[in-house]
Amino acid sequence: MTAELIYPAKNIVGESLIWDVLEQRLLWVDIVGKSIHALDPQTGVHRNWSTPDFVTSIGLRKDGGAVVALTKEIFLWDYGDPFRPLAKVETERPGNRLNEGVVGPDGALWLGTMQNNIAPDGSPNEVTDDTGQLFRCTADGHVSRISDDTFGITNTFVWTQDGRLITADSLKNEIYSYCLDPSSGRLDNRRTILAGFERGLPDGSTMDSQGNIWNCRVVDGRCVLRMSPDGDIIQVYELPCSWPTSCAFGGKDIDTLFVTSARFTMGPEHLERNPHEGGLYAIKPAVKGLPCHRFG
Repeated sequence: MTAELIYPAKNIVGESLIWDVLEQRLLWVDIVGKSIHALDPQTGVHRNWSTPDFVTSIGLRKDGGAVVALTKEIFLWDYGDPFRPLAKVETERPGNRLNEGVVGPDGALWLGTMQNNIAPDGSPNEVTDDTGQLFRCTADGHVSRISDDTFGITNTFVWTQDGRLITADSLKNEIYSYCLDPSSGRLDNRRTILAGFERGLPDGSTMDSQGNIWNCRVVDGRCVLRMSPDGDIIQVYELPCSWPTSCAFGGKDIDTLFVTSARFTMGPEHLERNPHEGGLYAIKPAVKGLPCHRFG
C-alpha cells in the first residue's frame, strides 16, 4: 500500500489533523509556522490563516467554529475572525507550553503540556525535564489537571471503545492506557501498552471504526503503526517522510487516512534531497475511521 503526497505543505511542524465532516475538509496547524491550514482533498482548494503565536492544536466546535490552543492559552475562533480568549493553562510555569490537544467524547478539550522546545525565533530547544502534565478544558473555560503523572513530551489522545484514554510520552517512547474515574473526573490505573518500538517515537494518533489505534512514528520513524487498544501491533504502514506527526481519517466515506509531517531540525542538505518533508500524505487502508468529537 503506497502513501501519496496530496499537498506539499512544507510545514515546519504540521500537527493536530482533523476531518470536518460538515465542510468536507481537513484542518491542521503548523506549530512553528504559526498558521492554521484547511484543505479540500477533492478539489485541492487550500486556505491558511496566520496565528499570533505558536499554534499547538485545533478542534471543531458544536456551534460550527473551532477551538484553538496557542502556547499558553485556549481560544474560540471562527475561521478568520479574531481569536476570542477562553482559558489559560499553566500560567505558573512560564517554561512550559501546550502541545497535544484533542476534543474528547465528553465535549471537552483534552490537553498536554511540555517544556517549551521552541525558541522565540522558532529554532529548537532541547527538552531537559519531565514537566509536562495532562489537563481538561470544558466549554465554560474551566481547566483542571487530570493526572499527577508528569511527561517529557505529551502526545496522543484517543479513547477506546471501553472508555479508556490512550496517551503517550514521546521522549520515553511509551504509550499508556488510563481509566477514567467518573467520581473525580481524573485518570487512574495507568499501564504501559507499548514501549521501545524500534521505529521513531510516538506522536499523534487516531482510532478506526474497528476500535484500533493508528499512531504516527515521528523522529525518523517513517511510518504509521496500527495496533490494538492493548498495544498488540497489527500492521506497519510505510511513509515517504521522516517525521509523520498526526493522522486522521477523512474523505467522503471517512476511508482515507491522512497524515501530516514535519521538517523541524532538518538541515538544508536533507531537505534538498527530500523536498516534501512537512507535506500532507494519504493512505487508503481497508478500514474506515470515525467522525471527530466536537467541543461544547
